Parts: sequence; structure tokens; C-alpha cells
Amino acid sequence: MSASDPRDVGLRDDPDLKKDLDATVRARRDLGDDYDSALVDSFLERVEQRIDDVVDRRARRHLAEQQMAAARGTRRPRPADSWAERYGFALITLVLAIPLSAIAGGLAGLSGMVVAWIGIVGVNAVQAVRVNPELFAGRRRDRSAEDR
Repeated sequence: MSASDPRDVGLRDDPDLKKDLDATVRARRDLGDDYDSALVDSFLERVEQRIDDVVDRRARRHLAEQQMAAARGTRRPRPADSWAERYGFALITLVLAIPLSAIAGGLAGLSGMVVAWIGIVGVNAVQAVRVNPELFAGRRRDRSAEDR
């Protein structure tokens, strides 16, 4: 968060703090040098309180932004997780499965087709886990919750 952030007024631009400083300077002129330390201490307490307020507000905002990012991360798909990446690979492998099945069936019969389809399913499973790593992790978490 920078000082130029419109949501967060800096100490230099704080009208209340400027009023307090003007009042402190006027009070010093009226009361004389005897009250310098008391006036300065009072003003510094107000500045310290203002700094604490700004830091607290920034920390709360930063924490809220982190929580929002974490919440979005669990529900929102990654930018690379597009329709083409999810389903395009599967469609291509299904189209290629037709000639692979014909070749495997022609050369090795039913056992050749089974091997070809195990390979096709395996390649698609690997792609699915690569695109969505949480795919099998959720099932493990669910089972561990049931064991309790």
C-alpha cells in the first residue's frame, strides 16, 4: 500500500492532524516556553495514535486481501485451466482412438484393443491430474474425515 493510495490518507494530508499541530503551536505561543514539553508530548501522542490507526487499517486490509486470494484459489480455476485444455486433449485422444483401435484390433485382436484403450485412458488420466492436481486429493481428504 503506497502513500498515494486513495483509500488511505497519509499523515501529511490529514486535516485533523494539521488542526492539532496548529492548535499546539498557538497554545505554545499563548502559554510560553514553560509548557513546551507537555504540548509536544500531547501532539506526539496524537501522531502516534494516528500512525497506529493507519498501520492497523493497512494490516486488516492486507489480511482481508490474503484471505480473499486464498478463498478464490480454492474455488476459481487457474487461468491456464481453460475449456480447450480440459476437454480438447480428451477429444483429440478419442479421435485418435479410432485408428489406434483399428490397428490394434487388426494386428493383435481383442487383446491389442484392450492394451490400446488402457493406454488411451491412462494418457487422459495423467492429463486430468496435471490440469487439476486436487482431483484425487479431495477424495483422500474425504476418506480421512470419514475415518475419524
